[in-house]
Amino acid sequence: MTLPRCVLALALFGCLLAHAEAAPWVAGLHHMSLADPVDGQPMQALAFYPAVGKTHSRRMDGYPIEVAEEAPAALGQFPLLVLSHGNTGSPLALHYLATSLARRGFVVVAVVHPGDNARDHSRLGTLSNLYGRPLQVSAAITAARDDALLGPYLNDGKVGVIGYSAGGETALILSGARPDLDRLRQYCLERPNDADACRTHGVLIADRSELVPMADQRVGAVMLMAPLSLLFDRHTLAGVRLPVLIYSGDSDQLVAVDRNAEALARKLPVIPDYRLLAGAGHFVFMAHCDSEQSARMPALCKDAEGVDRRDIHHSLQRETAAFFSQALGAPQPAERSAAASMPRQPQR
Repeated sequence: MTLPRCVLALALFGCLLAHAEAAPWVAGLHHMSLADPVDGQPMQALAFYPAVGKTHSRRMDGYPIEVAEEAPAALGQFPLLVLSHGNTGSPLALHYLATSLARRGFVVVAVVHPGDNARDHSRLGTLSNLYGRPLQVSAAITAARDDALLGPYLNDGKVGVIGYSAGGETALILSGARPDLDRLRQYCLERPNDADACRTHGVLIADRSELVPMADQRVGAVMLMAPLSLLFDRHTLAGVRLPVLIYSGDSDQLVAVDRNAEALARKLPVIPDYRLLAGAGHFVFMAHCDSEQSARMPALCKDAEGVDRRDIHHSLQRETAAFFSQALGAPQPAERSAAASMPRQPQR
């Protein structure tokens, strides 16, 4: 008897979820430094990867993490993912996701966007930030493939991009979307009280007018959380023809869901997997706060009654691993492939 395609697809996804639950490795942490393609200055990135060794607890950017710093990489061939954080944010806010994916066999390179991170806000509201962020992610992809520690264990397949908030905008540009700046102007005329999107009143500072949106053909799948995406319509999204997984909270207090995630899910040329989380706000995707963080930044730590951040993160970790395994190919530990046990030369 021939099973319907939908049943086979559900069975495959169930198998991938079961595989994603397994975590045979520890999360390694590798510090990377590369040149910012916008101005040539040093740019930092954190790489989380499947490693062998003993983990240690440490605090980075205020977040407690459990990693094996600069530990030997596990043998195998692993998919590469790149993470783009939100405006004025830190990739460490998503450490739970990056370390979980590393333990499941993905290499996750998290860029610290110059001029738009927790310590430096100098590029907010500028063209160099809008168009520079995707260039920085592309530079991180190249750097990871050339890296002596990571490169030999990256597979030759497409790359996945994870984008949170403004990182969603970055991921879409990398996937072939082209921002329409007039949409921002019009939006800010309609909703001038949106302090996040309209901090420059709908007009970006043309500090680097020669920069243009640059897609990266190496990108093969995208996962978005509370994406900022109001700059795009059906026409400007026409080039995005790859698998997309979208998460958003229906009570997002920072990014208007109706004009961002919901509109994006309707307009993408390839129907995405869209998950709308009941009662969840914008910051539910950030790491669970300890007592120190809750006292220091309560607005980012407190969720609505009935919203379980830990439970959401647990599902998100499993489902993201399954999504990228299906879209990019599953991680291949060395014992599953004789070829995988032999490190190859890094490729750009």
